[in-house]
Amino acid sequence: MYEKDGEKYFVVDGHVHYWDASPENTANKYGEGFIKCFYDYHKNLSPEEYIWPFEKYRKYSAEEMMHDLFEVGYVDVAIFQSTYLSDFYHNGFNTAERNSILKERHPDKFIVNGSFEPRLGEAGLENFERQAREQGWQGVKLYTAEWHEDSKGWKLDDYWSLKHLEKCAELGIKNIHVHKGPTIWPLNRDSFDVADVDRVASMYPELNFIVEHVGLPRLEDFCWIGTQEPNVYGGLAVAMPFIYAKPRYFAQVLGELLYWLGEDRLLFASDYALWHPKWIVEMFVDFEYPGDAEFDDYAEVTPDIKRKILGLNAARLYDIEVPEELQLITADQGTGFDVEEKPATER
Repeated sequence: MYEKDGEKYFVVDGHVHYWDASPENTANKYGEGFIKCFYDYHKNLSPEEYIWPFEKYRKYSAEEMMHDLFEVGYVDVAIFQSTYLSDFYHNGFNTAERNSILKERHPDKFIVNGSFEPRLGEAGLENFERQAREQGWQGVKLYTAEWHEDSKGWKLDDYWSLKHLEKCAELGIKNIHVHKGPTIWPLNRDSFDVADVDRVASMYPELNFIVEHVGLPRLEDFCWIGTQEPNVYGGLAVAMPFIYAKPRYFAQVLGELLYWLGEDRLLFASDYALWHPKWIVEMFVDFEYPGDAEFDDYAEVTPDIKRKILGLNAARLYDIEVPEELQLITADQGTGFDVEEKPATER
């Protein structure tokens, strides 16, 4: 929980990792290049005092993660978004199995999302169903640019992906997080394109498609999809750190997202350990649009809007209990989400 100027904020970090990119686990030059590319994002978009040595960045401890998120980072609940990259790392990069270690130790602090690999066909579908039932997954994280043998990516509307999404609907796994953001070496940029989100969102209205990294650098494409598909959400991982590194760019991104998708479909995320949640939360609570004409057509980002983005929207998707004093407090909205929902373009 974060408190400033009498305002309290319940924080759900919607995208965290407990990765292992140590030299011992790195299988080849692609795994080496992948973590170095991550580290460049970390260095270039973080305040200097939050930049880690590369050796620590490759594999940090559970104790460090707990400290950064919950002791000083204001996070109340964190959601693991599992990513395997088995072609690059011997035991996987950020697996549900490794993430579950922390979930078992701190069951009230973490939610673990699984994943599926559609290129494994029927055998992969059977394994996914078994794991999902055993672990009680509420969501999955999909990495459509992940390599597998000769394949350099897949699409959400591929045949076996649709079979897995059907299984998600059958099992009640409603939250489908999809990496659709900046490319990471050596992955293919085109495999992160947002176009396939449009079709599957229409096909499965009972599922929530959380587009991680809000499609950057394809923000306009994503906004047009999001405004016509009410079950499409924006995950703000990668977008958030621009609040420090390029604040005017961040203001433009946030303003467009609030206009097209609205305040109820944006989810905060630090992308830990890419970035530390402490400084992002603090800067976001202080955020105001630059005071010049370029931003005059953007509505004010009120404390209640910030409350929704920082935690209440994710809490709603994941049925996380929020203390009453940390819910919405604006007089004409009451508390919680009992107000009538309207399309973003009608707000």
